[in-house]
Amino acid sequence: MRILGIDPGLQTTGYGVIDVNSAQGQALSYVASGTISTKSANTKNLPERLKILFDGVQEICRTYQPDVASVEIVFVNVNPQSTLLLGQARGACITGLVSCDVAVAEYTALQLKQAVVGYGKAAKSQVQEMVMRLLKLPSLPGPDAADALGIAITHAHSSKANALKAMLAKA
Repeated sequence: MRILGIDPGLQTTGYGVIDVNSAQGQALSYVASGTISTKSANTKNLPERLKILFDGVQEICRTYQPDVASVEIVFVNVNPQSTLLLGQARGACITGLVSCDVAVAEYTALQLKQAVVGYGKAAKSQVQEMVMRLLKLPSLPGPDAADALGIAITHAHSSKANALKAMLAKA
């Protein structure tokens, strides 16, 4: 199974692609990661920035052909305007995924940190370190790419747990 993780942001959206190999006991392997940046766009032109995110997500889907995507759920900021803008960026990413017929799962930052680090209040640097170790990367991924890879890992772990529950329920 190929999982695309998305860490939405209006200026920088992280993405990470992993494969889950059932034949090797659900082994995770790194495929790709990076960011979609809207910094080159006119910062006052929100629709243009949202289009960059939408098009970028579609291109990633065409390139890597994910079976499923997982997207980080927006947290509520102190600044309502920032939360609204981040929600719009997240919506552009999800719409890009759905337009490519990719199923979307959603997880909170707390769920990501618990799945990857084992501690819900882990720092970004701890997430980066554990993503590097879990995927056997030669160096730390950038913070946005690490969060995206972490969201993909969270889905891989969640899928494995749900499959085990379903097997036990049938027994």
